[in-house]
Amino acid sequence: DRTKPGATGMLVRFEPGFSSPPHIHNVSYRGIVIEGLLHNDDPQAKAMWMPPGSYWTQPAGEDHITSANAPGNMIYLEIDQGPYLVKPSAQQFDNGERPVNLHYANLTWLDQHTSTQLRGAGIQLANLWQQAQLTGALVKLPANTKVTLSSTGTEFKAVVIQGAINVLQANTQKSPELRPGSYLAAQDAVKLVLSTKAPALLYVRTNQAFQIVRE
Repeated sequence: DRTKPGATGMLVRFEPGFSSPPHIHNVSYRGIVIEGLLHNDDPQAKAMWMPPGSYWTQPAGEDHITSANAPGNMIYLEIDQGPYLVKPSAQQFDNGERPVNLHYANLTWLDQHTSTQLRGAGIQLANLWQQAQLTGALVKLPANTKVTLSSTGTEFKAVVIQGAINVLQANTQKSPELRPGSYLAAQDAVKLVLSTKAPALLYVRTNQAFQIVRE
């Protein structure tokens, strides 16, 4: 619930051609594009349309606009502390943070040769942010892949950004398909068996480094 204290995440849809008036938020947030083309910047900035997999941060108090430019537009929006409020630009302030707009084409990807978190060909990882032990990263899984994703932390969330994944449930042997916008969450250690038929992209938030092993 974005109106209450605490961390939360939400899906936000934008109509084609949407453009907000200049405004601020009382808390900082992160955005990851799931569908469409999004622009988020100072009111006078030239539009940089960010496709699915792109990432941005919006500091609390900084004046900005958000625009959408595709038939369908959706983001995953994440805050570390609520409530999340919209306020007029006249109340803008500088909280010391600076915004980040990271187009998908500019992400830096690690693989099993450059990251100790990955084992298996074709799996890739792009680190987005870190605050003490808490981290956020994008994980790219190739088509026709089965992996085990594990974490020993006390906070875990994975959001499907692109493609689809199947999650094997050991107790039922069922394997439900999760599509973009779906998520998995846990407050203790996890060990998940995931499979893909087509390439997939996940956003993973944990407070302990996760491991991915291709089977």
